[in-house]
Amino acid sequence: YNEYKSYLSIMSGLVFRQLFDTTSSTYTYILGCAKTRIAAIIDPVYEKVTRDSKMISELDLKLHYAINTHCHADHVTGTAALRTATGCKTMISQASAAKADLLIKDKEVIKIGELELEALSTPGHTNGCMSYILHKYRMCFTGDALMIRACGRTDFQEGNASVLFESVHNRLFSLPEDYSVYPAHDYQGRTQTSIREEKLYNPRLTQNKEEFVRIMDNLGLSYPKKIDVSVPWNLRCGPTEVDDKAILADIAANKPPA
Repeated sequence: YNEYKSYLSIMSGLVFRQLFDTTSSTYTYILGCAKTRIAAIIDPVYEKVTRDSKMISELDLKLHYAINTHCHADHVTGTAALRTATGCKTMISQASAAKADLLIKDKEVIKIGELELEALSTPGHTNGCMSYILHKYRMCFTGDALMIRACGRTDFQEGNASVLFESVHNRLFSLPEDYSVYPAHDYQGRTQTSIREEKLYNPRLTQNKEEFVRIMDNLGLSYPKKIDVSVPWNLRCGPTEVDDKAILADIAANKPPA
């Protein structure tokens, strides 16, 4: 009981919401400091900017940062539109070669009120993949580097299976095993996992490096449906307009920006 009370006391400092986009199976995360009401959002989707802005307002939060874990290929980011809607700053890793207000480097600490979010470089799915660690709350937001019983593909966008293996094993699997893992996607209705679970049960990442590379080289995945529209937009931080009908139509039609 005392341990549970202690847990509740710690978690009371965090405002946390996990949101989902059914089209791209993308998870978006809102992290807020309960004391200062300052917040960040991780991996917002353009079509869901109005939903996200409303949620942030209803939670009485002030959005300071809109963060991408990497330059996504399966959806258009909502970071620039959220900047228009809220006045926040956009963020992505410097290694991504994408535009943003703030370009983040490995081991930088992002202060969100009294929260501290550590950036951890975890390339392999793309060169610019960054995981974000909230140590006080034993949470990590791993983008496509580490997913639930899976990982991001490595057959496009500078993907490298050998590098991804090293990123996960050396950088993420070295975290305490009780840390909760919140990925950018899940396609089977699961919402979170833990470092311990993935070390034990991830069917790809429990293999040795050679076998992991062989598995990743032979996944036989189809060409990503949204890559031709998503990557060009995401390299420029996404559309600045909120709910622009022409842009929404272009995204639906897989038409890249001019």
